[in-house]
Amino acid sequence: MLLPLAGPMPRTSSRVRALTAAAAAALLALPLTGCADFSDQDRSRQAGPFSSVPERGGPGQDQPPPPDTEETDPPKGPCVDPNPAVIATCLGTTGGVRPADPAGKTTYVAERRTGKIIISKRYGPQREVAAVPVDGGGDGGLIDFELSPTYLQDQMIYALITTGEDNRIVRIAPGNSVKPILTGIPKGATGNMGSISFVSPSELRVATGNAGNPGAANDPSSLAGKIFSIDPDAPAPRPTMIAAGFGSNVALCPDPLSGTLFVADSGPAGDRLQQVEAGGLRLLWSWADRPGVTGCAVTEGVISVSIASKFRIDSLTAPTNANPTVSEPQASDVKEQFGAVGRMSTFGAAAQIATINKSVPGAPPTTTNDRVAIFAGSASAEDRT
Repeated sequence: MLLPLAGPMPRTSSRVRALTAAAAAALLALPLTGCADFSDQDRSRQAGPFSSVPERGGPGQDQPPPPDTEETDPPKGPCVDPNPAVIATCLGTTGGVRPADPAGKTTYVAERRTGKIIISKRYGPQREVAAVPVDGGGDGGLIDFELSPTYLQDQMIYALITTGEDNRIVRIAPGNSVKPILTGIPKGATGNMGSISFVSPSELRVATGNAGNPGAANDPSSLAGKIFSIDPDAPAPRPTMIAAGFGSNVALCPDPLSGTLFVADSGPAGDRLQQVEAGGLRLLWSWADRPGVTGCAVTEGVISVSIASKFRIDSLTAPTNANPTVSEPQASDVKEQFGAVGRMSTFGAAAQIATINKSVPGAPPTTTNDRVAIFAGSASAEDRT
């Protein structure tokens, strides 16, 4: 079942993108304190919004200098990876990943099972900048996260997490104070992996898995297997439905240049890459053999889709008005270089990729797993002219 969009998908503002990149240095300075438990989250939900959050759009602060990304001589130790594309090592099983500087040499990445958000660059330093209690069983845990679009003012991080009762959207304030924003997203033994992405400061886009229940994805009363948006600052945000019918491992991949939204998932009919349009969803490509898509990213007109179980990344030329179909995927074998790749995120002409070798059978037993690396894409997407 396809649910029509309320209107065309807005393009992420340049201000949102600039503030997100600039926040990397501020993340390095976040204090490390203890975590709240789930009962604290539920109590805080009844207490109303944080009183200390500045009003969005208020006066800006001086931007901190960009993080130091100069390479140093390789240190010695078990977490030094010889692959020059690798920028973070010795991580737990990863969830979402985001570039932390415009050049993509610094990253912040979620450890899905521990609930930690780590910031790192090649050869360090590596720091925990936030932590939230999660249920990391199955494919749940700290699934994805986003910095607030006004992070330099409010220092908030938003996350899609799994608890003992549900999947939910939470807001993490300095000091690891966790406040539920939207609760009650169905949780299952599998099918919890989803994705979040800011469209604007007042619109957070959310994609959810079907929680192991294909019927829930087409049930309008369920938040499973859907794409919807919420205003994260509303006292009780009400989801605005965008599309339905998704399977597991749902990954959003917005095109940073055009604003077009693509989504990859593993559905009952096979693994798919779809485009979100004003009238619903348009199927662009399907993998009938169901290899298991795990992430996607768009870089300069090329859509890259990670397929962890096959240790490859498939690249397709994105559709245009002149050529509305995608190219046949061009496969990049990444087993030897990276292993099993999960989530991906765009920066410039490349993408950051997070490996999930610790959770994929047959993955290379690299001592520096799990890792974040830079993926420049296949040599070229197929020329359709």
